[in-house]
Parts: sequence; structure tokens; C-alpha cells
Amino acid sequence: MHLTLGFSPCPNDTFIFDAMVNNKIDTNGFTFDTNLEDVETLNNWAIQGKLDVTKLSFAVYLKVRDQYELLNSGSALGRGCGPLLISREEIPLEDIKNKTIAIPGENTTANLLFSIAFPEAKNKKIMVFSEIENAVLNGDVDAGVIIHENRFTYQLKGLKKLMDMGEYWEQTTGNPIPLGGIFIKKDIPAEKRAELDKLIHSSLQHSFSVYPELSSYITSHAQEMDEKVMRQHIDLYVNDFSLDLGQEGHAAVNALMTAAEKTKR
Repeated sequence: MHLTLGFSPCPNDTFIFDAMVNNKIDTNGFTFDTNLEDVETLNNWAIQGKLDVTKLSFAVYLKVRDQYELLNSGSALGRGCGPLLISREEIPLEDIKNKTIAIPGENTTANLLFSIAFPEAKNKKIMVFSEIENAVLNGDVDAGVIIHENRFTYQLKGLKKLMDMGEYWEQTTGNPIPLGGIFIKKDIPAEKRAELDKLIHSSLQHSFSVYPELSSYITSHAQEMDEKVMRQHIDLYVNDFSLDLGQEGHAAVNALMTAAEKTKR
């Protein structure tokens, strides 16, 4: 079966999908047209129903759940891995509502978590996640919500953490942070959806079996990172929840969906 597949070029996603898209394991007859894109691009494509299987921010789930089903394998969900609110200078949290904040996409979980923590903050500037640090440094925005590898680089640039959005979520709900998951079109036969879920699980197991070795597929798509940062990225975002969301993972996703519905009111 041939499927269109989308995920980000970030090390956590290439680590998960490397074995199955590069035929390092038996794909059980599945072949893939692979698209590596920024997660907000993938979010927008999913709203259009463009891809068969795709990585998505959990925040966009409400908009696509009539077309897509969440798979158990491949998610980025955990503790201590949420987006950070950063700035050049200290800003009292009560003043955030009056500031210009860079966000890495309207449909991202980062924006949703920020909106939950700061519901009155409306002056947002949508940017590609990799541009936010420099926008804060240059004074184009007052603060920014950073994700991915920027968690490991912002301090090197002299930027300050104002709030850990994931920590706020964990403290207020008790749940781990659901960042992104792998979704599949509901019109694909149920047995094929189940087979693909198992294939993603096997692909990730293969990558774990050779880790901390990093394949050229992973390193070539993370060109601006050194290998230490790539491994930090993988260690933070790939875990047991990535192998199988399980009851705790699904409960966290449901809690986020409930919070998302409340922020829309």
C-alpha cells in the first residue's frame, strides 16, 4: 500500500521514521511518499486533508478529527519537555498580556499552552519556530514561545526564561504534556491503520537498538545542530509514550482537548 507521509525534519521525527522510510526494516508492503515540513505546515495541510499519515500538533486535533485518527505510536508526549516563554529582559508575568509575543504557528500546541497560561494575551506574531530566538534578540517582539532544539540554545544567546509552559501544564493538570502525534486518515481500512501503527513502533524500536548512533538521515536533516544537541533533542522528545501512548498518554491528550475547547469559548 502506498501512502503519503508527513513529519518534521527535527531529530525526534527522523529518529522515529528513519527505519521504515529507508527500508531498514520490513515494511510489510507499505511504501511512502515522504514530506518533511515544519509542523505548522503539516497542521495546515491536515486541515486540507492533504496527507494520508502525518505528524500534527495535538492542538489541531479538534479541527481534523472528522478526517484523522490518532495512532498509538510516534507521539511526542512527556514531562519536562514543554515550550518555553523567553525574552531579552525580565518581564513580570502580569505584563505579558500587553506584550507582543512570537508564536511558532497558530495551530501549534505551543500556542495552545501559551493561551491556556495567558488567556488575555492577544498580540501574537506568527513565525517559523527557528526564527523566534533572533526576533526576540533583535527586539522585533517582546517575548517568544520556543520549541524543539531552541530549548537547548536560548541561554547561549543570553535570553531569559520567563515561564516553562509544560511545567505550568503539569502543575495545573497533573498530566504529561501532549505536544504532537501521528495521525492517519480514517478512510484507510482499519486493518491497514493497525498495521501501520505497528510498523511505526518497529521503526522506533530499530532506532533505539542502535542509539546513541545517529544515522546520516537524522544528521542530514538537522544541519544546524551538533550531534550533542541532536541527542538532547531525541532524549527529551522520544520516550516510552512514543512507543505507545497507553492509558496515561490518551488521558493527557483528552485533557488537552478539553482545555482547547474552553479556550475557544
